[in-house]
Amino acid sequence: MSFDREADRSLAIQTSSKVPVVGSFEEMNLKDNLLKGIYAYGFEAPSAIQSRAIMEVISGKDVIAQAQSGTGKTATFAISMLQVLDTNRSDTQALVLSPTRELAAQIQSVIRALGDFMRIRCYSCIGGKSIGQDIKQLARGQHIVSGTPGRVLDMIKRQTLNIRNIKMLVLDEADELLGKGFQDQIYEIYQYMPSSTQVVVVSATLPSAVLSLTNRFMTNPTKILVRKEQISLEGIDQYYIQVEKEDWKFDTLCDLYDSLTITQAVIFCNTKKKVSWLSDSLRKANFTVSAMHGDMSQEERDRVMHEFRSGNSRVLISTDIWARGIDVQQVSLVINYDLPREKENYVHRIGRSGRFGRKGVAINFVTNSDAEALSDIESFFSIVIAEMPANVSEIM
Repeated sequence: MSFDREADRSLAIQTSSKVPVVGSFEEMNLKDNLLKGIYAYGFEAPSAIQSRAIMEVISGKDVIAQAQSGTGKTATFAISMLQVLDTNRSDTQALVLSPTRELAAQIQSVIRALGDFMRIRCYSCIGGKSIGQDIKQLARGQHIVSGTPGRVLDMIKRQTLNIRNIKMLVLDEADELLGKGFQDQIYEIYQYMPSSTQVVVVSATLPSAVLSLTNRFMTNPTKILVRKEQISLEGIDQYYIQVEKEDWKFDTLCDLYDSLTITQAVIFCNTKKKVSWLSDSLRKANFTVSAMHGDMSQEERDRVMHEFRSGNSRVLISTDIWARGIDVQQVSLVINYDLPREKENYVHRIGRSGRFGRKGVAINFVTNSDAEALSDIESFFSIVIAEMPANVSEIM
């Protein structure tokens, strides 16, 4: 898996101090079996964030790492954790927290793949599944636990997840975890951690308000940050379609449908109700789509994820539950049926395409009442979103 080197160089990473750049995985002096796993996974050379952050994390410092979607942030902390683990012990030594079950499960699979030659044990501890299964698996001993805050906190309180020997706590999609929905749970989990626990904070967007919150649980962290005007994902062509009013969006999407299925596409709506309505309406019009939102059972969500990852489903309609971290490399098109309510989520959504330096396309449906919101997004990220050309085949 090679990265777009030009895109990497353009990250213009700002740091709190001079952070050395390590040009190859061999130069990092990683364990032989970890190096095997890295190359077997498909990595050839470290991306910009990996070349700067991995050695900082391995050194034991608290680290705040921000980089564009699709540049290998998950592997950054996964490689770091695997390097510092003592696999001769069976206790839990690292904990990763994520805002969604799907992301926690994906992180588990990345850690297992990278640690494939290390006899690593990593468990995904998430809501919507059997508590009894969690208790059983955690009792077996897991080197790393990747989970969602609610279920992890429950397991800690039940004294099923033993956190006495945890060395590293990773907050992935940290701006979401430190928002109002998860903040109290994150702080409570942190209170249980050993005082020596290293904290690593990771996200594509880290607003100043979130960065200030990290002062409560981080000590002199190394900051590897990107200016917000440089995180709008250069490899993704961004367009808007003027649809004047809400009622016209559906016909516009139907006109585009044949273009959507060239590879795979994700369509974002702002509400669960809209996702259900849009997927039902498209099916009635004989279009094949999948849908996903937070009110679905975990079994349904797992089925949809499997179908989409395998390519059996080519068009997925979702809420922002899918906006963060999920990596399906065949996705080349994102449609914002609704513009996101939070400007930062624009980058997370369109970052589902163009993974690892590949080309992607983002199309935004803009009604007359959305004009100001689109202008705010352009201003916030210092970008210009062009009107989509009449011939869609030119951009796909």
